Amino acid sequence: MIDSVVIFEDEGYKNLLPLVYLRPTYDLLCGVLTIKEKIEKYFHHSVISLHTRKYLANLVEKDNPTYLVNKIKNDSKTCLFINGRVIVDESFVNLLNTCDDNTIILFNDEIIAAKVIGDKLNLFKNELPELLSKSHFSNLNILEYEATIVKYPWDLINGNGTEIQKDFNLIVDKKSEMILGNIYENVSLINKENIFIDSNSKIKPGVVLDAELGPIYIGKNVNIMSNSVIEGPCYIGDNSTIKIGAKIYENTSIGQVCKVGGEVEESIIHSYSNKQHDGFLGHAYLGQ
Repeated sequence: MIDSVVIFEDEGYKNLLPLVYLRPTYDLLCGVLTIKEKIEKYFHHSVISLHTRKYLANLVEKDNPTYLVNKIKNDSKTCLFINGRVIVDESFVNLLNTCDDNTIILFNDEIIAAKVIGDKLNLFKNELPELLSKSHFSNLNILEYEATIVKYPWDLINGNGTEIQKDFNLIVDKKSEMILGNIYENVSLINKENIFIDSNSKIKPGVVLDAELGPIYIGKNVNIMSNSVIEGPCYIGDNSTIKIGAKIYENTSIGQVCKVGGEVEESIIHSYSNKQHDGFLGHAYLGQ
């Protein structure tokens, strides 16, 4: 049984600058969830530790007060190390759960994960290096696996639509009520069974939610103002506002507490960011 999971950073963070100057790689959004949140969904029964660069440690501790930061649970017997640039899915998680102990998993000679027990694990309990690498897991069994790993910011953009679909399937129970918010008159819901609207959200008259080509996930307390058009796959986070007449095209993620107007296509907007006015934003990644 895997009782401890460490989500770690490696030298690959440098290719994701400037997005990760002020956040660890696993806090990047792709789809509905961040990389860390995806891992949490699959390993919610394990104690999760967050490994990061030293100058970010205090910030990560503040943002994650219930997590261990740059430490491993002392009494853990089996620890799974997962690269914070890897986007996990069910197939990858099954491999991690079933592979032999003391195994390092590589893709194109990059470490994507390792499963460690015994004396090897005790070495990491004493001290975690600031950045982990393949060399820190020497003398382990080697397993090759073709994982989805984020190397550059455009990998997040290119995979965003697919991740919205995967996350939607992971977190939405289609057997339960899908429309919890307030739908005003003259709202068009296309492919309604692929649309989730959380509580206290308002969808004003004239709005079109078109989920024919992918799901639409709208969080809590979202205000979709009149005559906006939203095409799936699309995610809009809690407490965000979509301005009057906005055009939100496919493969777009908008985080929490954002105000967005005009045209947006195939872009990721982190929480607490605004693009309120007319004009086009496409194939872009906006930090928080």
